[in-house]
Amino acid sequence: MGKRKVLVVGGTGYLGRRIVKASLAEGHETYVVQRPEIGLDIDKLQMLLSFKKQGARLLPASFSDHRSLIDAVRKVDVVICAMSGVHFRSHNLVMQLKLVEAIKDAGNVKRFLPSEFGMDPSRMGHALEPGRVSFDDKMRVRRAIHEANIPFTFVSANCFAGYFAGNLSQMGTLLPPTDKVTLYGDGNVKAVYVDEDDVATYTIKTIDDPRTLNKTVYIRPPDNILSQRQLIHKWEKLLGRELHNSCLSEHDLLSSMKGSDYATQVGIGHFYHIYYEGCLTNFEIGQDGEEASELYPEVKYTRMDEYLMIYLEA
Repeated sequence: MGKRKVLVVGGTGYLGRRIVKASLAEGHETYVVQRPEIGLDIDKLQMLLSFKKQGARLLPASFSDHRSLIDAVRKVDVVICAMSGVHFRSHNLVMQLKLVEAIKDAGNVKRFLPSEFGMDPSRMGHALEPGRVSFDDKMRVRRAIHEANIPFTFVSANCFAGYFAGNLSQMGTLLPPTDKVTLYGDGNVKAVYVDEDDVATYTIKTIDDPRTLNKTVYIRPPDNILSQRQLIHKWEKLLGRELHNSCLSEHDLLSSMKGSDYATQVGIGHFYHIYYEGCLTNFEIGQDGEEASELYPEVKYTRMDEYLMIYLEA
């Protein structure tokens, strides 16, 4: 397949910087939006300059300047938005809708990948508040894309390993426990864990693939479809000992939302849908979807036992 001109919006973010790297690695002419709002954030500036050293081109553009967005979009074939979806509310929603409007007005984009990369929002209409708002917002962006007749690919990357695997899916920490661990329910509900670098690699693979045009691509590597118990067992094998475990009931998990701050309530709701409902694996991929590891068997994705090894003490 041919090389593309790719614009990454949110290129300094957690996933965005990996997408920039993956795009460059595939030989695409890669552009990264440089927003004046960066201000005195020296870390972001130095990251942008490092992209430039690696061969990316920086494009000044602002969400408060519609013309600058159109000018940036007109230089490329593909636009990938990787703005953080952790708190997708209001500000990010407005920016994504502005980006959709700019892509519509530019009229030249062959593929747009909006900022999703988690659970499929089209399957989360029943989600608990307050976390449901992030899925509702993503659906608003999808509707805007459809209404503007913009060619798209939606990417559902399931559980980022850095947030869900390295900590054995324990809330309130990013490190794996070495003594005791909490199981959600019986710990046997299957989830899907994906290394973030693999998310970026698969994402870039989709951008010029006719099989993914106007479809949702689910990143579901078969060896990474694991229950929480299976994930914990991988860590126990690496440690060489078993952890003490206790089971958290559905009732107790949901009860813990009361009195919690907004971000904690969102996280608890997401954990409920993943580890009690099984929302990542309780459906078959239909005609409007594709599975990434089947499309791109040449990608040697990271298995979770490999991933967990980095957390072992030297």
